[in-house]
Amino acid sequence: MPSAEWNGVVIAETDSFETVEGNIYFPASSIKKEYFTETPTHTVCGWKGTASYYTISVNGKENKDAAWYYPEPKDAAKNIKGYVAFWKGVTVKP
Repeated sequence: MPSAEWNGVVIAETDSFETVEGNIYFPASSIKKEYFTETPTHTVCGWKGTASYYTISVNGKENKDAAWYYPEPKDAAKNIKGYVAFWKGVTVKP
């Protein structure tokens, strides 16, 4: 079962996921929302669309923009709508 961990805490875990460009995307329902805060950051991918970000806060430490998602992905990426992926030191175990 894939899981995501940061600062010693599992912040997401799921049996159901999508893999895109080597990244495991977790359903939004599988993240532990108490650790996530939306940020104003946005980036654009030519084929996926506009990404939004979360800062992850665990045990008094913050990891800015360490999780991203596509609220309205382009048609080619519609399989990841409602899914969240990680980077910036978040350990994702398949």
